[in-house]
Amino acid sequence: MRILLSLILLLLAVGCGRRTPAPRLIRPVKVTTASAAGFLEKDFAGMATPDDAVTLAFKLSGQVLRVAVSKGEQVARGALLAELDPRDVELQVAATRSAYEEARSAQQRMQRLLAHEAVSQQEAEAAATRYAQARSTYDNTLDLLGETRLRAPFAGVIERTYVDNFERVQAGQSIVRLVDPVTTTVQFTLPESGLAVLRDSTTSFTVRFDNYRGVTIPARLKDYAKTSSDASGFPVSLRLENPDTARWRISPGMSCTITMRRADPDPEAVSLPVSAIYAPAEGGTWVWVVGAGDHVTRREVTLGELYGRDRVVIDRGVRPGERVVTAGVYQLREGDEVRILN
Repeated sequence: MRILLSLILLLLAVGCGRRTPAPRLIRPVKVTTASAAGFLEKDFAGMATPDDAVTLAFKLSGQVLRVAVSKGEQVARGALLAELDPRDVELQVAATRSAYEEARSAQQRMQRLLAHEAVSQQEAEAAATRYAQARSTYDNTLDLLGETRLRAPFAGVIERTYVDNFERVQAGQSIVRLVDPVTTTVQFTLPESGLAVLRDSTTSFTVRFDNYRGVTIPARLKDYAKTSSDASGFPVSLRLENPDTARWRISPGMSCTITMRRADPDPEAVSLPVSAIYAPAEGGTWVWVVGAGDHVTRREVTLGELYGRDRVVIDRGVRPGERVVTAGVYQLREGDEVRILN
């Protein structure tokens, strides 16, 4: 019995001395290969603006006889938009015509008398001067009579009317706003840091309209403001290059996304998804680099600018060709072995 008990105790001691090794932890991650940034892209919200738009006004004061158009109406070039009561101007025309005809008769009479040497050259020249002045005054009043009618300088759509029939208006007061309904111009606001990019010869633009998904239209720089009085940014206008207006009608007010693309000025920089950046609570910005044997090493990096929709430039810390973790960065520890899912 004593021998049997001793054997049991010996077996128990041997069994307790053997420990089951802990299973090796391999964390699943997604990785990407760092590559030179090459080109940087940034998106901006924009809007189509009219190629041609004008707010029209009369050159003289008077009472509006009628506004011949309404908001949203499409008009042809030369169409009558509004007219003033012409009676006051017609009275001026009648008076200046009478003075003009009288001066013309006097000048013609003086020419006949001068031919017979019945008047002096000086008297004839004075009559000719009075005739020229009367004719100029008459022509000016005729022009004023034409100014009582406001006509469309180009074909377009009435965006707004500002006055009603029989309202008295002053010279230069807004009457109607005319807009070309089809445009090739878009505008967006650029922050101050982007002004230098506009002068970069590698900068290019593409435009995508919300109404036409999947359609990308190239554009070129048209003009931009070099000052910003309210510090909200600098307005930049682009001209769409050869848009197919038969398929895609672009009207003022349509919203769009403008992509500005340029070459990366730092040849040593690489591009990574934003999700690859590890920013722990203790501070700093890092990435996990996958090395030999699929083990990770934490490496501090210097961030450049954000661009595109989800990418960031890494100015220092990562070399092209290195594998960097992009998913699962907050579950890793130095030296962990990983299993690459992608």
